[in-house]
Amino acid sequence: MKQNFKNPLAAGQAAPVQPGRADSDFDAAKYSPAPVRPAPIANERWTQGPAGTPNAGIQAINDAVCSTSGWVQPLRQQMARVIVGQEQLIDRLMVGLISNGHILLEGVPGLAKTLALKTLASAVGLQFQRLQFTPDMLPADIVGTMIYNPRDGSFSTKHGPVFSNLILADEINRAPAKVQSALLEAMQERQVTLGDETYRLPDPFLVLATQNPLEQEGTYPLPEAQVDRFMMKVIVGYPNRMEERAILDAMAVTEPSLGVQSVVSAEDITNARRVVSGIYIDNKVKDYIVDLVLATRDPKPYGVDLNGWVQCGASPRATISLALAARAQAFLQGRGYVTPQDVKDLAYDVLRHRIAVSYEAEAEDINSENIVAGILEGLPVP
Repeated sequence: MKQNFKNPLAAGQAAPVQPGRADSDFDAAKYSPAPVRPAPIANERWTQGPAGTPNAGIQAINDAVCSTSGWVQPLRQQMARVIVGQEQLIDRLMVGLISNGHILLEGVPGLAKTLALKTLASAVGLQFQRLQFTPDMLPADIVGTMIYNPRDGSFSTKHGPVFSNLILADEINRAPAKVQSALLEAMQERQVTLGDETYRLPDPFLVLATQNPLEQEGTYPLPEAQVDRFMMKVIVGYPNRMEERAILDAMAVTEPSLGVQSVVSAEDITNARRVVSGIYIDNKVKDYIVDLVLATRDPKPYGVDLNGWVQCGASPRATISLALAARAQAFLQGRGYVTPQDVKDLAYDVLRHRIAVSYEAEAEDINSENIVAGILEGLPVP
């Protein structure tokens, strides 16, 4: 007889406290995802100080951020002309753009995932290619192939659409594994090997993929190796009532206005990435990032008892991605230093696709977001 498991994480409900209940039992209220809060306002003692002191160095980074981030607000304004609401989605796309990280968007159809990526490409002014993934797709349709010339018996190289700055992999989970694996070298090494030659991809190079979490027919789960190469997995939700009304007013016409101006160049992105690499992260914040990732592998040493819900934790790529994303978040907010709140705000997007839950957790309807919430709640913030 099938056992009926009660979900302790039902929306708006906390697990009841029973007499004799062990402290290690899962607490739904405690381990529910916390709301994202804005980063705190800059502390003056971090940004001011006599010349030659660490504070003066951070002030120099602040000045560099201010001088190279002039395109941030115009880009947001151009995106807002087409995309109603979805501020978090736009911010995450910009984080990936300036931190050189690929992004996977997941959401039901009709939430403007593809439109947001196309609008970003138009506003940035880089070379853009859209790939509609299908079950009959071949690797050569992405990376290209060698073409034989019968006249002289030689081979010539035909580059595929992956040789662009921005790649939109639409419904990436509809293609078989051999096609998805064709992107692995491009995503990790920024290069493609055709025959005996290896070709560098243009810089910047970014893969922005979408997938539908509902349909299972005709879809293929992404390999773990490929999922891990995405810096962030962003969950796109429904708009609220006010945003839905604005969408109706703007899009319920036969020819909606979807044009945007190009306000960012490749040089702007390159300069921003140099500054992002120099944004200051305090040693305590670095230790906090490392502890977050290590706690996904073995939470007990950190005082977080998740009852064996974790089967496999995040890889070292998560540590690197979380630090880079936090630096990019600080850049977008005009700061030359990273705060712990930057790390907490991005932890869900960086870690949710890198944690595999156990069968017991699946039976209790516990997902990776609940694991991240429990870790964030249990670890002390520096």
